[in-house]
Amino acid sequence: MSHDGVGPRAALRSVAFLTAGMLAVPALAGCGSDDPAGKPLAGADIARADRSGIADGGTLRWAVDTVPDTLNTFQSDADATTTRIAQAVLPSMYRMDGRGRPVRNPDYLESAEVIGTEPKQVVLYRLNQQAVWSDGREIGAADFAAQWRALSGKDTAYWTARNAGYDRIEKIERGKNDLEVKVTFSRPYADWKSLFTPLYPKEVMGTPDSFNDGARKKLKVTAGPFTVKKVDTGKDEVTLTRSTRWWGDPARLSRIVLRAVPHDKRISALSAGTVDLAEIDPAAARRITAAALPRSGSSPLTGPGADRSAADALRSWAIANGSDEDAADEEISARKKLRKKMAKYARQQKALGGFEVRKSLEPAHTQLALNGADGPLADERVRRAVARALDRREIAEAVLKPLGLPAEPLGSHLALSGQAAYADGSGALGEQDVKEARALLADAGWVPGGPVKKKDKEEKAAGSEGNSGSESEGGDDGTYIVGGDDGGNGDGGDDGKAPRDSGTGTRQLRQGGAPGAYAPRGTAAPARAGNTRVAKNGKALTLRFVLPSGPGSDTLHTVAGRISKMLERIGIGTKISKVDDESYFKDHVASGEYDLALYSWPATAYPATDARPVHAKPVPAADGSLNVEQNYTRVGTDQVDQLFDQAVTTLDDSEHRALLRKADSRIWAAAGSIPLYQRPQLTAARKNLANAGAFGFRTPVYEDMGFLKKPAGGPGAGSAGPSAGD
Repeated sequence: MSHDGVGPRAALRSVAFLTAGMLAVPALAGCGSDDPAGKPLAGADIARADRSGIADGGTLRWAVDTVPDTLNTFQSDADATTTRIAQAVLPSMYRMDGRGRPVRNPDYLESAEVIGTEPKQVVLYRLNQQAVWSDGREIGAADFAAQWRALSGKDTAYWTARNAGYDRIEKIERGKNDLEVKVTFSRPYADWKSLFTPLYPKEVMGTPDSFNDGARKKLKVTAGPFTVKKVDTGKDEVTLTRSTRWWGDPARLSRIVLRAVPHDKRISALSAGTVDLAEIDPAAARRITAAALPRSGSSPLTGPGADRSAADALRSWAIANGSDEDAADEEISARKKLRKKMAKYARQQKALGGFEVRKSLEPAHTQLALNGADGPLADERVRRAVARALDRREIAEAVLKPLGLPAEPLGSHLALSGQAAYADGSGALGEQDVKEARALLADAGWVPGGPVKKKDKEEKAAGSEGNSGSESEGGDDGTYIVGGDDGGNGDGGDDGKAPRDSGTGTRQLRQGGAPGAYAPRGTAAPARAGNTRVAKNGKALTLRFVLPSGPGSDTLHTVAGRISKMLERIGIGTKISKVDDESYFKDHVASGEYDLALYSWPATAYPATDARPVHAKPVPAADGSLNVEQNYTRVGTDQVDQLFDQAVTTLDDSEHRALLRKADSRIWAAAGSIPLYQRPQLTAARKNLANAGAFGFRTPVYEDMGFLKKPAGGPGAGSAGPSAGD
């Protein structure tokens, strides 16, 4: 899970006296004859090409966020690059299709089916008879069994990050022949297709030492179209080479180099020709799009001899008009620096003309998290008021419409449009309604015009303990509340003195004005009564909104600004606190030091398993602390937990989906997190690179990637592309 640039490393396959349980769940949108799951809002954009049109050979240089600390996806420090490598070099029984649903991978699996449910669930895997490890050994039951024992959770010597599903297996045995693997479960498990993807060889999973350390920096045995040649931490890159043992369609590329490039350095890397494929932010996408536009003639600022002639003319003019020579020289130096920057920009734009932006929607969603552990948001009515104040369509349009992507607000916490479990459950919370939001606040005791103590005028957020990082005010225009308990009588009349100015061009209203109104000078209080800050027990309702400050967070800042203005309309102030990316999750979101936060969760084809820890009700741990798992909002209910538990044991697909949709409605009603939009996926790719780019839901097919063949007899015919000799 991530915000737009920063995110938690989720253990997902790599979120009057009303309570959620008392709320009636309305009919789900689209529950007629049509499938409420609908269709994906955007498909993959990968420049599809037939393999016959792709050159044999070449090196694809692919920008990634990191060189991973481990190649074992089941360890706690595995990251997105770990997963990407595993997809290219290891077996996967199932992979995601264009709708975000699991499909059998025929390169490894002939078939897999539940062959029995009584007295125990039994799944029979029939493996592809050609499937072998890179050392020539057949993939078989011994590998399945070794992975089960390592991930079952029974042997604590294995340092595993997750064991969901594997802890339900009772035994694994060979079937009628070497190509059959029979898996018996001790308890029914609906998400059995999530298991053994990726599958590691028994050489990795067989002992705690090999699991913990043996697969961190190298994989001696693999079984995919590529194999790991080298993990080079000095160069910050991982090199994958074409496997000679691969039995499927041969990889078109000779090598894939995964190169760690920070997001703010990717335009430079693309223009310098050191990477061919990179996820980028909207600003970089605009530059690449602009580079494809027709260019006019040379600029006088960057043309031949421009620096010298312009500098001489400027110096002569400055001296003739009374400037001394030193001042003239400083001006000339500044102009030269500007010209150099412009010349560099022009060179980059010319180089970027060889790239294009491929765009889709990422299999992940951005949400507004509301910390329900303590403070004002511990009251469900206040959380629901915040949620009812949001125009989620406006937010989605602000992010996605400028990119030319479908701007639809997300209707589910557990799935994205097109996935089997998707249905719009937001009706359990209700549509945007400012009037209803104010009523919920009033019911919780937060009313406009209440007296506010001086310390609250000093912008201490209700429910927050201190601040860190840079802060700015959202939802507060510098005015202050009339009737505040800050000395004097509030109207300035009894002591014969004029009303005091706050220093921002506002004054307190005289007696008779609306108590508690925010009143810019000369503005009648009733005109702004709707935006009056609500207060309770002498405290104005101000929520601390924590955001990351690093590169790539501009989108989140835009979204936060929109949300702050929407909350201002119902009398809630926000205090925006920008913190370092490195501390954002660890020190703020995960530790609960926030009121509002924005971050993202990846989509999963198995929400009954993977989404449960994100929404599970926190429980006290043995040491007295609160075990929140991955539920960083600290909002959960017993009923939601029960629905997840039922779903994960229900093998009937229709009933399974119905239980998940019901759980999602309960999550909406609790208002701990508000899904906003599916994240944009923008990828810069060389124009002649095929079958790679913005993949959307679909798992990349690494063997099909490559550079298009040159036209016969054309310039450079026979070259595999600009990266062939990297």
